[in-house]
Amino acid sequence: MADIRKNTVHTLDITGYTAEGMGVARLEGRVVFVPYTIQGERWKVRLEKVNKNVAWGRGVELLVPSPERIEADCPLYGRCGGCQFRHMTYGEELRAKGRRVADALERVGHIKLDLPPVLGAENPLRYRNKVQFPVSRGTRGLSIGYYRSRSHDVLDAPDCPLQPKSVTRLRGAFKDWMENYSISAYNETTGQGLVRHLYVRSSSRGEALVCVVANGDSLPHWEAMVEALRRAEPGLTGVVLNTNTRDTNVILGDQFRALWGRDWLEEELCGLDFRLSVPSFFQINRAQTERLYETALEFAQLTGTETVLDLYCGIGAISLALAKRAGRVIGAEIVPQAIEDANGNAKRGGIANAEFFRGDAGAVARRLAAEGVRPQVITVDPPRKGLAPEVPAILAGMAPDRIVYVSCDPATLARDAGRFAELGYHAARAQGVDLFPRTAHVETVCLLTRLTS
Repeated sequence: MADIRKNTVHTLDITGYTAEGMGVARLEGRVVFVPYTIQGERWKVRLEKVNKNVAWGRGVELLVPSPERIEADCPLYGRCGGCQFRHMTYGEELRAKGRRVADALERVGHIKLDLPPVLGAENPLRYRNKVQFPVSRGTRGLSIGYYRSRSHDVLDAPDCPLQPKSVTRLRGAFKDWMENYSISAYNETTGQGLVRHLYVRSSSRGEALVCVVANGDSLPHWEAMVEALRRAEPGLTGVVLNTNTRDTNVILGDQFRALWGRDWLEEELCGLDFRLSVPSFFQINRAQTERLYETALEFAQLTGTETVLDLYCGIGAISLALAKRAGRVIGAEIVPQAIEDANGNAKRGGIANAEFFRGDAGAVARRLAAEGVRPQVITVDPPRKGLAPEVPAILAGMAPDRIVYVSCDPATLARDAGRFAELGYHAARAQGVDLFPRTAHVETVCLLTRLTS
């Protein structure tokens, strides 16, 4: 029997992946998680933490490499917590994500489907249209970048392969301004210091919007900052100050003030124009979002006459795309600003058959059912935690023909699909879509159809 204690080294074969993208091996009945490894590889692994049934290790010597192994293209990879798959080919990453979706559906939801390959990105680089840099000053000086994995230690990141070059230029100019004018950075421990985050939003039209999140309601030398940012990025449309003086991990506060230019930018998606303010929700990867929504539209099987209920509608992106092919669309979202944005986007797009209500998904669905609304199709795009326990029964009670579930977490999708199965809705199709290349996240669209006797 092997000595299975912390710091012992063992030769292990990697047989799969965790939901977080780590390699999985087995050692005398224990599951061992090993980051930055690839299925099919053999490693010497040093155990770093050992529990009764599971252990965590670190690869110390690669004995049999995978043909899918590549050199990581980022100097911060392995330290920054943003990416998990830069050590493997994009094809192997997509296969890992496909297995994750299939495993979740089968193990959690007891659903076995013949899944097509995950829809990968044409370009897995420079796709992030929103970046939120934490700002910190420590023994290494001023850092504007990303958190080290599993910590709040900020790594300075002059560039990132996931962000547009415009973001790189704006970050560099902002850091120079802070250094030149000795602007203080916020300290989470003491609650002192001024700048908490640098937030940059960009669009496919070449526009960029900057928001500085500050522990106060003013910035010294802000005119010089605006001038530096405008010089760095000709596509800059506005600079916004957000005040957040709370002791919280939530990035944005409630107060916004435009220092220069507009406090919004425009983006196009699925042939529709959207106006995005700083707090507006919009998917990170525009090109892949179009493929995600096209898949949802395909699954909805609209003929032009249906009533569609779209829950967790955000700024109305899916709702307005559905409205082009449906008779009537009703969107619901709990965030007031999102509903305001959705109504504005519908008006600018000349879409008259979509209406939006503010409220919790279950409460809105219950109210509509009481009013006699009977949608033929319901679409849901919930947060990572999935649907609240009572929501599937409420939706099934409305007796739609089809439910299209857009998910950002395969495990909660599988759990909810299992709940719908008990209510007479069968998982007929599912399609993974990669919105976050080189990270462990994967989106899935699942079609649930009503079983008829």
